[in-house]
Amino acid sequence: MTKDKSNVVVLEDVVIKFAGDSGDGMQLAGTLFSDNTALVGDDFATFPDYPAEIRAPHNTISGVSGFQIHFGSKQIITSGDLADVLIAMNPASLKVNLKNVKIGGTIVVDADTFVGDAIKKAGYEESPLCDNSLIDYHVIAAPITSLTRESQKGLNVDIKTADKCRNIFALGIVFFLFHRELEPTMKYFESKFAKKSEFIESNKRVLLAGFTYAESVSANATTFIVDKFPLNKGTYRYLTGNLATSWGFLAAAEKSGLRLYQGSYPITPATDILIELENRRDLGVRAYQAEDEIAGICSAIGAAFAGALAITTTSGPGLSLKSEALGLAVMTELPLVVVDVQRGGPSTGLPTKTEQSDLYQALYGRNGECPVPVIAASMPGNCFKFAYEASKIAVEHMTPVILLTDGYIANGTEIIAIPNVADLPEINIPYATPNDPEYAPYRRDEKTFVRQWAVPGMEGLRHRVGGLEKEHITGSVSTNPENHELMCKNRQAKVEYIANCIGKQEVIGDQEGDLLIVGWGGTYGSLRNSLDEFKAQNPDLKVGLAHFNYIYPLPLNTDEIFSKFKKIIVCELNFGQFANYLRTVFEFYHFGQFNKLKGQPFMVAELVDAYKKYMEK
Repeated sequence: MTKDKSNVVVLEDVVIKFAGDSGDGMQLAGTLFSDNTALVGDDFATFPDYPAEIRAPHNTISGVSGFQIHFGSKQIITSGDLADVLIAMNPASLKVNLKNVKIGGTIVVDADTFVGDAIKKAGYEESPLCDNSLIDYHVIAAPITSLTRESQKGLNVDIKTADKCRNIFALGIVFFLFHRELEPTMKYFESKFAKKSEFIESNKRVLLAGFTYAESVSANATTFIVDKFPLNKGTYRYLTGNLATSWGFLAAAEKSGLRLYQGSYPITPATDILIELENRRDLGVRAYQAEDEIAGICSAIGAAFAGALAITTTSGPGLSLKSEALGLAVMTELPLVVVDVQRGGPSTGLPTKTEQSDLYQALYGRNGECPVPVIAASMPGNCFKFAYEASKIAVEHMTPVILLTDGYIANGTEIIAIPNVADLPEINIPYATPNDPEYAPYRRDEKTFVRQWAVPGMEGLRHRVGGLEKEHITGSVSTNPENHELMCKNRQAKVEYIANCIGKQEVIGDQEGDLLIVGWGGTYGSLRNSLDEFKAQNPDLKVGLAHFNYIYPLPLNTDEIFSKFKKIIVCELNFGQFANYLRTVFEFYHFGQFNKLKGQPFMVAELVDAYKKYMEK
């Protein structure tokens, strides 16, 4: 299709937000645009933002669902802050998202929904399309509902089914605005609805209708082109963080030669890991959907004892339920990876909202002296790396490991290069030797404090495990007080030794100076962009960023890094869990804080403002 190129703006990057009621298909529209963006060759990152109340009343603020994509011809590391284009399918979605649209940005609305009770339910006195409140934006008020129905006349489709295509009409408008080809999405419809030909035709008609409408009514409006992002040669996929996590475990299983086992209860937002691995039986995966969280982790501990690479996945409330069994894994010293995809808490809290809620729980949430290594992924793409790393640490050091992700990076997508398994780090398994006369279940390496892994079936190595304290070499049940203290110290020393194996913490930006920004986990993208923006505004200041993936133990050079900066500010999506943890380890430093607890990721502008205020103190 040809488009007038006379009023075309070339942009380096763009943020688009699809928003509507839960059930309006915003996630699908966003995903289809992402698919198209990948084919175009742009780099991108996404953020599906689900309503916390899934069954909220129609046309209400609590039921607004969103999908944001940030794409460009440069490297993209966040889903973006303010949107250049907002698609609002009803007044409530406009109400919720208008504050996050750039002045001068484009707003596409379904004008058919801006009537009657829908306006009142959203908190408007009158339609915002009529009161000049949108004068600072370019508004495309399209009768999306009525035109969607009109485009499907003559098909065997009832009105309710026809209206479900409203999102595809809106997608057609966006395709026009960004000079996108329709054919790839048309082929998707053919594949998706291969057994329902009427749906193929229905969706094709609606997509074309949306594109044609935009072409006809916006002939003189500005449209946009974003050039391709130059990628290095390789095989690329765009993956959600959950999918990347799953693939990291698959790679670790292949590299180590271990069978992968997952025992999990489905829980938002971690369920997709279970779904993906359940579908990978062709790669030898054994997946068990348990009836509760405790059964899930206990089955995984059993699989670890039997010699598998064992994982269990959950979110914050599920991690609480797994705590006793996790202590059992610590005492038996078996390799196990627990993935905690964090969400808003406490309790059930905000299942669909992102938060760094569980660091205290990961570090301390068990009975007794119970050390467990804690690592955290920081982007959808590196969920692969840290799932692999968690597996490597668990197996090589014979310990359970907690891997923290969060709803933002787990549901978000990113283009990643698929690595060659042969190029991944080796996973060295501390197997015992069959019929070794010197074997004892809790005899340890003198340097690493790691015990050997005697898998059932190894001749001459029969032993027992359990939750009662072990004698430090034989593994026999022991209530000797000196032995108990020794075993606790040994398990602690084993975990702390891992710091020698994880490499040094890197600092981005200035290596010493006025301000060190500190973060961990899924806030990396926002903090990285805020560093660049703050340095651009304050060229005379020396500013660095230390973003931590290894939480416990901390990298060995952490103290050295802190000592080189006059001020340190710790930024987290909680009320200061990492900051307080750092205070217990490094009591001689003052850690400033910037915290947010709204179920949403950081925005660059608010971070830059926080740095400015902190430096003025």
